[in-house]
Amino acid sequence: MAPMSRGLVHALAWSLSTGAAVTLSWWGVHTVMAGTAYDRPRALPITAQAATPSPPDTPRQSSTHRPPPDAEASPSPEPSPSAPPDRPVPSPSTTPPRTPSSPAPAPGTASGNVKGYTVDGGRVVFDIGTDSAELVSATPEAGWQMQVWKQPSWIRVTFTQEGREVSVFCTWNDHPPMVQFDER
Repeated sequence: MAPMSRGLVHALAWSLSTGAAVTLSWWGVHTVMAGTAYDRPRALPITAQAATPSPPDTPRQSSTHRPPPDAEASPSPEPSPSAPPDRPVPSPSTTPPRTPSSPAPAPGTASGNVKGYTVDGGRVVFDIGTDSAELVSATPEAGWQMQVWKQPSWIRVTFTQEGREVSVFCTWNDHPPMVQFDER
């Protein structure tokens, strides 16, 4: 065999093996990523309750809650003279009013009870309903890696760094959703 044809055979063999390796690697990464990808976080509607200040002993649902700027600057309105003083004032509804632009939630979806959990490695926020939950967001801290698994009856978010692993589980298999933590 001539040296030139031998070089072409080697180049062809190298090209074929490299192409096969790239294809196999892409298929493996695609398979793993398809199992761990999750939907983008969705924005939750702001309720009337979020705009009114809560008593100091009531925990807030969001660590980024700020009162509107006009609420701090304006004085409290005086009670109406026509309303009897012994009549209790109704509290705002905890469910947001439905507007034509916001579709009704599908049965079995979360209810708008948003709860955040901060662990070593990051923060996880779930929208917890009566019989299911949804992942709102998961944010790793600097230097930590994150993986998310979603199944019909549970969600797992795991933060890892240098052999350390912290997981947040939300499960609802034949029971109301509950959140558990595991650190290894």
